[in-house]
Amino acid sequence: MSLFIPDFDDSVVVRAADAEEIHYGPDSTLRLLADSSTGGGFLSTMRVSLRAGSDGARPHHHGRSAEMFYVIDGTAQLLAGDKVVTAEAGDLVVVPPGQQHAFAAAPGESAEMLVVITPGVERFEYFRHLERIRFGKVPPESLLEVQDLYDTYFGTSTTWEDARTLRGQ
Repeated sequence: MSLFIPDFDDSVVVRAADAEEIHYGPDSTLRLLADSSTGGGFLSTMRVSLRAGSDGARPHHHGRSAEMFYVIDGTAQLLAGDKVVTAEAGDLVVVPPGQQHAFAAAPGESAEMLVVITPGVERFEYFRHLERIRFGKVPPESLLEVQDLYDTYFGTSTTWEDARTLRGQ
């Protein structure tokens, strides 16, 4: 195991008013807080707001980074490996590199989460890319071309699909 020491010289302060917002329709908003270059590669972080029962990210994994989900408010449903976890305000879920994960607001609940990826990956452009897909500016399959660039590899999970199918019942 090696120790990662970030290379940046000063504190990082991101004001709420300065955070870029990405909207994925009426149900979810991302507030981009700090990308990898902001903190010397140490982390990337964003705040995710999901309306009641809405989907966040589909199953995927990162080859080089762990991802931490801290539920600020509400209730989230997260895929962590082969299990679905329900996390409430104050709960923390961390998935290691290589482990498949996904997240959404729990059925009938909204969720506010702080999401941190470490070590950081320049991911803000990835979220802008998702927004372009949402508005039909680029095709969904264009994500397959940038998986290596953003260390995000898509997968499938019957466990996750089953849990999310039950949300409307």
